[in-house]
Order: sequence, then structure tokens, then C-alpha cells
Amino acid sequence: MKVLLALLALLATIAQAHAEQVVRVYGWKDYLAPDVLRDFQQQTGITVDYQTYTSTDELRQALSDGSHYDLVMPSHFMLEQLIEEQRLTPLDTGQLTHYAELDPWLLTILAGLPQANRYAVPYLWGSTGLVIAPDLAQASYGAPPPNSWKLMFEAAETERLSTCGVAMLDASDETSSVLLNYRGRRLSRITNRQLIKQLDGLKAVTPFIRTMNNWDFVDDLINGKLCLAMAWSGHAVRAMQDNPKLVYRIPEEGAAIFIDTLAIPSDAANPQLAYRLLDFLIDPPIALRNALNSRFYAPLPNETPAMQSFAKAHPAQVLTTDQRRRSYLLESVPTSQRKILDEAWQDLKRNRY
Repeated sequence: MKVLLALLALLATIAQAHAEQVVRVYGWKDYLAPDVLRDFQQQTGITVDYQTYTSTDELRQALSDGSHYDLVMPSHFMLEQLIEEQRLTPLDTGQLTHYAELDPWLLTILAGLPQANRYAVPYLWGSTGLVIAPDLAQASYGAPPPNSWKLMFEAAETERLSTCGVAMLDASDETSSVLLNYRGRRLSRITNRQLIKQLDGLKAVTPFIRTMNNWDFVDDLINGKLCLAMAWSGHAVRAMQDNPKLVYRIPEEGAAIFIDTLAIPSDAANPQLAYRLLDFLIDPPIALRNALNSRFYAPLPNETPAMQSFAKAHPAQVLTTDQRRRSYLLESVPTSQRKILDEAWQDLKRNRY
């Protein structure tokens, strides 16, 4: 009898442990569609605890303070530092049945970054450009505004639009890279002194910036409180869907492409559960559902029938050939410059007040 009771207790414990399987995810806001999470749980019995962030600094902090997430979504320009700091674990792509269905172009780009393909797979990606409300902007500017970053980075130009509202992303990597590209420089080849000088030069602009955040500005665009905003493409599409008067532009000087990836932290408590969710998320039908939900670009080859149908139905979520030609991969900040960039960026934000 005692043996039977012990066996029943053991079985109950195992059943309870199985029922309480949870994979903890830390990712960008709205990057996982709620119905996708429900489908995953129904198919696997695994619950997804999905916590979100709106800036790369939040993810860096979580990975450094021992938060123990099982799956995270670092942007490509974060990978080199995270790998150097041993924050991520190498991936066994043999456990990913849908790995071969990812876009070879994205995999090739990641292959150009030190060890990136060993530690991460592409998930959603996008571009960093300008959203403009043409009528509002023209009335404030006094003429049709040019398709140029000078509207954001030249004080005299930004001031002309300040009465109708200008927004800048609170994103040091993206803003610095785009700014330096506009100035004919490269983030990866600039000295600490030059980097500080370039960001210091933006202090003439920030007094004319109405908002500086990564999420709330979308509602301001929709409600006509802004006429120009630096934006990630997915947020631009979200705003345009609710305000058809808005237009997303890749400026003539070019725009930065970013790739948000899926990776397993080195201190993950449940890496095998993370593999199961990761493989589920890169399954093409699921990837398209998350792309549609987030409004960003899917990690799938353009040539596939599914992607061609998606592009036809959602043209704003696919870069044209000309837009790709005028875009470049957002550069990584050397680890040695991270502190310099962070301090210069905080100093720039303080200058607004």
C-alpha cells in the first residue's frame, strides 16, 4: 500500500510539473501575436510568460541582472557585445526543423557579424525611416518638405516643422548610425571624441523635438499631434493603418535596416522549452502571422509563394528594390564605445529640458 501511495504521489508530481511547464520570453512589445501564443500552448501544453520592453537598454539590463529568461529578441547590433560577455548560448540548429526555410539573405547578413549565426536566428526585421503627414508638414514648413534626414538633424529645418510636432526615437544606436551616415561617416569607424562631438551637435535640434520615445509617438501621429517622426517601419505601418494621410519614407541619404533575432540566454532555466518555441516561431505560417501582427518584415525569402501573396496584400511591409538600394545594415557599436555612447545619449536627452 505504501509503495502504491508513493508511486501515485510521484506520478502526481510529474504530472503537475508537466502541467506547469513555462517558457519565459523577454521581447519587443507586440512581437508575439496573442493568438500565436494560444496556439503554441494548445499544441504543446507549454505556457509562454511573455514580458516586453521598448528599448535595447532594457534588454541589456535584464541580461546583466540575472533575470533568467529562456528566450530573448536581441537586435543584430547587440549580438557582438552579448556574445563577448557570454550572455547567450550557442544554438543547435539541428533542433530547428524550420531553420532551412529562413531567408538566406538575412542569414548571410548575420554571417557577416562575428559568430552571430551560432547564437541567433533572424526573427522580424525592418528599417528606420521617416513618417510624415504631408499636409501638416507642408503648412508648417512653408513648402513640400524634402525627403531628407536634414528635417531631423538640421536645427533650422527641424524648427520649421516644430509647430506641427516632430518626434525622435529614444534609440541611441539607430539614431547615431543614421546621423553619422547622413554626415558621411560610419559608426564603426569613429573615435570616441568624434562620436561625442556628433551627438553634441544634435543639441541644437532637441529643443524642437516634441517627443522622444519609442511607442507613444505612434498614437500622436495617428491623432495628428505630430507631422514628422523618426520611426521603425512596423510602427510606421501601424500609424498609417489608423491615419491614411501618413506616409513612410526612406530618405534619399539612406535608412538603416535592423534584424531582430531570437536567442537563448546562457542562464536560461528551460533551454529545451525555448527551442520548441523558437522553432514554432520561425515556421513560415507562424512567422507571417507575427509579421502581420507586429507590422514588421517577415524572415522569409521573397520568392516563396506565401511571401509573394503577403507582399501583394501588405505592400508596406516589404521593401521595394529602390528602398533596399538606399538602405544599409545598422552598424554595431564597438564594445569599447558602449559607455561613451550611452553617456552622450543621456546628455543629449537632458538637453531637451
